[in-house]
Amino acid sequence: MLKRLSIFAYGLVCYAVFLATFLYALGFVGNFGVPHSIDGEPRMYFSTALLIDLTLLGIFAIQHSLMARPYFKGWLTQFIPASAERSTYVLFSSVAMIALFAWWEPIGGMVWDVADPVSRVVLYSLFAFGWGLVLLSTFLINHFDLFGLRQIWLQLRGQPYTALQFGTPGPYRLIRHPLYLGWLCAFWATPTMSVTHLVFALATTAYILIAIQLEEGDLIVSLGDDYLRYRERVPMIIPFLRRRTLPGSARPRATN
Repeated sequence: MLKRLSIFAYGLVCYAVFLATFLYALGFVGNFGVPHSIDGEPRMYFSTALLIDLTLLGIFAIQHSLMARPYFKGWLTQFIPASAERSTYVLFSSVAMIALFAWWEPIGGMVWDVADPVSRVVLYSLFAFGWGLVLLSTFLINHFDLFGLRQIWLQLRGQPYTALQFGTPGPYRLIRHPLYLGWLCAFWATPTMSVTHLVFALATTAYILIAIQLEEGDLIVSLGDDYLRYRERVPMIIPFLRRRTLPGSARPRATN
């Protein structure tokens, strides 16, 4: 029982770290309410700051994708309980983000600065929509499973883990990756786009496009024809951009 309680407590701590990181990320990208946000006065040469920022983004991208792959999960669970694997992934992802927040370097420069009040409201609304869609999407694919809480709760009760069922709730009927669409809105919708912010948005967009391919590869392996039919029927990230209609329905499980 002590081992079960320890795993449960560990998972709760990992989730608490994630929650704090998520809230900080909101202020970091939006430039409000945090001591060190995405923009600011440059403190070093452009090339040096750019190299640091791209390195931090690269570390997060490698960690976030590598630890999500089935072969890595299989290796990791040789050393930790399977019920703690997801919580460990969440913890390491949060640590990678915290490092990015701590060592991020502003580059300076301006790409656009929207002065029209109505346009600014629209852009801030899209920013808020993006973060809201991210949060909503996590609950639609089971927020508690995605962040390891379901796993640690089942092991605490001595129950085996069961995989989530496949279906198409809410926006998953329109696009396969509403969570990623939310991130894109959150990263690009800003009335003030600095060069620093542009670097962040471009790098994260490139990562998202790569991550989608990796994630869908895993889903095809685990779900087979169900996911292939879903992928043919529902566009990736732009609603209503359908190639053709096939029978069947599906919902992607969280693999990242």
